[in-house]
Amino acid sequence: MTKSILVTGASSGIGRAVAELFLAEGWTVGLLARRQAALEEVALGHSRAMVLPADVTDAAAVDHAVNQFAMQAGRLDVLFNNAGIFTPGGTIDEIALEDWYASVNVNLNGMFLAARASFRQMRRQKPQGGRIINNGSIAAHVPRPHSVPYASTKSAITGLTRSLSLDGRPFDIACGQIDIGNARTPMVEDLSHRQAQADPEAEPMQSFAVEDAARSVLHMANLPLEANVQFMTVMATKMPYIGRG
Repeated sequence: MTKSILVTGASSGIGRAVAELFLAEGWTVGLLARRQAALEEVALGHSRAMVLPADVTDAAAVDHAVNQFAMQAGRLDVLFNNAGIFTPGGTIDEIALEDWYASVNVNLNGMFLAARASFRQMRRQKPQGGRIINNGSIAAHVPRPHSVPYASTKSAITGLTRSLSLDGRPFDIACGQIDIGNARTPMVEDLSHRQAQADPEAEPMQSFAVEDAARSVLHMANLPLEANVQFMTVMATKMPYIGRG
């Protein structure tokens, strides 16, 4: 039976790279994001791609998308809980409240809602079970300067991962987290551009191919439910994460 995965934030960046790889590997892939045209571009030429335009901050829309995907695919094997944003930077007193609320709403509430709907589906389907892979960030461990909203919400995702991993055990629902450092996505390219503008003399931001991040997600997803990658870190080899950098 063909495996199925629902990818949030599938219209660009890591989500799109993951969706494209899983489609190439023969999975049935649910593509969830706000921009329908961008999702249709990802789905073009793939009979196993399902376009599911929805805002992850809208609980009813997320519930409907998960139900629709599970019904058409037959079941939901994996959720790649990925949708996220990086709001304008600054010290905490410079952060606009609307940017703080937007970050919490997408990066935390949106991931909670997608996990909630998927957990419910995995718990009730037969055979019971599935896997949730949360896209965290190394920012939860070593934040960038001026990134309070992003670092705070990604730290919260680690708590979400641990709780889901624990609560999912009786229902054969595994949960793991991938922390990705500087995969070459539009968001990272924008951050690199901002960094270069702020300090033209600074070392260029180290990055790596987003396709390699996607392959790491594929490894996690392909494991049998009796095995789980609880936390994985995949990052640019030379980025200043380890040591005094």
